[in-house]
Amino acid sequence: MTSNFPALDTLGQTTRTRLEQALDQFLPTDTAATRLSQAMRYAALGGGKRIRPMLVYGATQLAGGDPAQADVPATAVELIHAYSLVHDDLPAMDDDDLRRGQPTCHKAFDEATAILAGDTLHTRAFELLATRGNYRSDTRIAMIRHLCQAAGVDGMAAGQMQDMLAQGQQQTVAALEEMHYLKTGRLITASLQLGYFAAEQDNPALLSDLARFGDAIGLAFQIQDDILDVTVGTEQLGKPSGSDEKLQKSTFPSLLGLEQSRQRAEQLCDQARQSLAGYGERAQPLQQLAQYIISRDH
Repeated sequence: MTSNFPALDTLGQTTRTRLEQALDQFLPTDTAATRLSQAMRYAALGGGKRIRPMLVYGATQLAGGDPAQADVPATAVELIHAYSLVHDDLPAMDDDDLRRGQPTCHKAFDEATAILAGDTLHTRAFELLATRGNYRSDTRIAMIRHLCQAAGVDGMAAGQMQDMLAQGQQQTVAALEEMHYLKTGRLITASLQLGYFAAEQDNPALLSDLARFGDAIGLAFQIQDDILDVTVGTEQLGKPSGSDEKLQKSTFPSLLGLEQSRQRAEQLCDQARQSLAGYGERAQPLQQLAQYIISRDH
């Protein structure tokens, strides 16, 4: 990812190698609806930072597990993320034409196919957690429950609804933080929780510390996204810049200004790092990921 973060580089390489193989294995290639399979693979295999799977692998490693134990939940989390991007880009939502430097799914295929691809990426994620890998039954239930809660009516979907309803209105900072906690933060925290469960170790204190870490970096991630939307061009972002302003959305820079937004992101990064300070070298990949999140330029 960047030589400034050597432990994160190692985690990133492990993630990319294992995740791409798992995605290729678990995504359909030949079904009753070949075009649907093609759209699913287009949406999920189109690159990206893979931060959420990195969190899964990092948490499994921190909990004392093997990377192979993280393959299924890392893939499931990435499929949920991919589905959310496909649907977010649709004309009925953010109406974007570019994602990861490529045409969005509904532009590469068509709107109906994109909707079905998102729906099916969503269901495939839970199918994997229910059937793949070698996990105890209580582990499967815990992973499915936490991912459902993060993606559903008390998580990402609720945050997206709040986001749509807030267009054209000026939100308070507290309301904006709550919206992004739901829309972005819940899935980031769930990624860490699934990684912990995949290791099948009994360490409730670590699970609690990972949740605090995830809540902090989830908000920091969104603040950095808001900063990049007004400071970086479309080519570097890989998606349209200035889209928040176009949709008349409240953002952290619009409410706090750029400098105060950067300070808030740094405070959250410090909070996240402090939550894992007691785990020493084992926590270095996640510690460096927190720093990367607020220093990234795309």
